[in-house]
Amino acid sequence: MLKLIPKRIPIRVGHKYIAIVNEKTAKELDMRCADRILLKIGRKRLTAILDITEKKELRDNQIGLFAETWDKLKIKKGDIIRVNVAPKPESDVYIKEKLLGKRLGAEKIDTIIRDIVADDLSDIEMTYFVSGCFTRGLSDEETANLTKAIVKHGERLNFKDRIVMDKHCIGGVPGNRTTMLVVPIITALGYRMPKTSSRAITSPAGTADTMEVLANVVNNAKKLKQIADKVGGFITWGGGVDLAAADDKLIRVRYPLKLDPQGMLLASIMAKKYSVSSNNVIIDIPIGKQGKLKTMKEAMELKKRFLAIAKKLRMKMKVVVTNADQPIGNGIGPVLECLDVIKVLKNEEDAPLDLKEKAIMLCTELLHLTGKYKSKKSAEKLVREVLDSGKAYKQFNRIIKAQGKKKMKKVGEFKINVTAEKTGKITSIKNKLIATISRAAGAPSNPGAGVYVHKKLGEKVRKGDKLFTVYTENKIRIKYVKKLPLNKAYHINNNKK
Repeated sequence: MLKLIPKRIPIRVGHKYIAIVNEKTAKELDMRCADRILLKIGRKRLTAILDITEKKELRDNQIGLFAETWDKLKIKKGDIIRVNVAPKPESDVYIKEKLLGKRLGAEKIDTIIRDIVADDLSDIEMTYFVSGCFTRGLSDEETANLTKAIVKHGERLNFKDRIVMDKHCIGGVPGNRTTMLVVPIITALGYRMPKTSSRAITSPAGTADTMEVLANVVNNAKKLKQIADKVGGFITWGGGVDLAAADDKLIRVRYPLKLDPQGMLLASIMAKKYSVSSNNVIIDIPIGKQGKLKTMKEAMELKKRFLAIAKKLRMKMKVVVTNADQPIGNGIGPVLECLDVIKVLKNEEDAPLDLKEKAIMLCTELLHLTGKYKSKKSAEKLVREVLDSGKAYKQFNRIIKAQGKKKMKKVGEFKINVTAEKTGKITSIKNKLIATISRAAGAPSNPGAGVYVHKKLGEKVRKGDKLFTVYTENKIRIKYVKKLPLNKAYHINNNKK
């Protein structure tokens, strides 16, 4: 054991406890980079990842602590840190078993997740776990156990309601902001619907980005429980509350190589539902040439797994397969999507009909899932009444107020109109390119940026008609947008044979 003087390094690394020593001290400890060391001050102890400096920034009797490590140990002037080698976590053995193709039982998966939440695993070890799940797969039993472990080692919201509703879309369709319609409609009908949503990673906006235009989306578990008890539900950012902490850490290491082991993806989705006690859930799987899933066969395989895991979690679930061939709604980007949602809730004439009808369908399926309605037709009638009467809009405003209302930003002041280069019929719209254009415009970091779609599949256009408009908040973004193949986003068939 060494006794070293702590030196604060004023850098935050964001997700790990890291300490650093010079080469001489590392040799004395017989340790290498990424090894674990145990830090002790009085009764306080912390396991940290070791880094080694080749230069002379640290003396032989010093140990550098990055900001998170310094704050966690609550270092005071004159403190001396006792440093020792930390034992390797038990999880390493189980991760190796997964890499070798063995199935992991509930206890082993629970141990891995416990160590991930406690920051006892390095990024390298977590990446190997993800790799093992990616190459060897996860059975339905492993996936259910992974879901339970993620929820166990995080916060959980418990409600006394017999029915707690939720929804999820696997993504891949620009716009598609149905959550912001479904939650107010369902809660206006008196049901509980606590909805955690994601921010955008590669898309122009996640539901959390769009909702944040109108309300605060970062709340702790206690606050969320109070909001749900007051107004029936919420729409909040899942990463802003410790409901599935391990999942957020695993997503971070999956992201660089876009590794999405199906079992881990399913566990990620199901854990978010399970953590808010949801027991009636609808899953939206869009398919098509422009979607994440291209064929009905892929959708049916995913549907089968969702239902199998839901059964193991004692969760009622309905999976619907929808169309992914074009954007849903007109706006793509936080503010533009908000405007779509408000138009639907206020029953305005130019409200996007496709977004409205999809939201009605999802609400109808959710209600029917409860078993409290004789038919889907009777459930749909109730949904339309709540929407047409303005009750859903009133409820939406109650949710916004409960979460903390914000002043809505405006659409970007700079714009580019992209027009049809010939007369004909629209036969395809490239979702990925529309999303790329929206991000180049600045979405979601610039909320007022994005794309407004004027024309949809099957519509006839004349040369010079507006297909879509790109909005940006500054002139620099216009330059980025103009470098993209804007005229390739739509394919128009002029019917000439």
